[in-house]
Amino acid sequence: MSGHSKFANIKHKKEKNDSTKGKIFTKLGREIAVAVKEGGADPNSNSRLKDIIAKAKSNNMPNDTIDRSIKKAAGDANAVNYETVTYEGYGPNGIAIIVEALTDNKNRTAGNVRNAFTKGNGNVGAIGCVSYMFDRKGQIIIDKEECDMKADDLMMLALEAGAEDFAEEEDSFEVLTNPDDFSAVREELEKAKIPMAQADVTMIPQTWTSLSSDQDIKSMNRILDLLDEDDDVQEVWHNWDE
Repeated sequence: MSGHSKFANIKHKKEKNDSTKGKIFTKLGREIAVAVKEGGADPNSNSRLKDIIAKAKSNNMPNDTIDRSIKKAAGDANAVNYETVTYEGYGPNGIAIIVEALTDNKNRTAGNVRNAFTKGNGNVGAIGCVSYMFDRKGQIIIDKEECDMKADDLMMLALEAGAEDFAEEEDSFEVLTNPDDFSAVREELEKAKIPMAQADVTMIPQTWTSLSSDQDIKSMNRILDLLDEDDDVQEVWHNWDE
């Protein structure tokens, strides 16, 4: 576990995205819309919506923007219906990549994703070609600088709430859960006023792969940048050890 929370990358990504908050909020708005459609507008009875609201707040989405997104999704009978689609493939040197998107046009999204892989010297494969190399887990990242609780106390709190694992990194703590237990663990930490830099159900690589070639690194970043620019793409997971 140690050394793989990728907290430095999370901080870098958040800083980089400060100038593109509108794009992040658009993606979060889609997630809220899907959650409301599937489980209703009350987060107290819709755990998925509650989790997405927490995710939105960790991305500094204002409360009034969150509320407007929920009300719009609940009140607009003609709202766009988004469908979840997943793509799997390979980047340079066999890097495993999983892309999750919310789309109202699968042909458009598939073309954009395939284009991103191609321009980065990768290729899209069949569903299942790389997902077996990942474990689906609830993951909560806590910035040490923001957390006043001692490591042992935090670990006990997380484990008693139902977490599977707890790891201390150089600059952060990582809490892992079974996906089904994620909401309960996150809510217990929230009640204890533990600041969470990231809290989401994610795909954790079982092994990590390095890139030594400058061209491979450039190509991999090209894939990630193009996917990041696509409004349909919600999440990208990979096993590149940056």
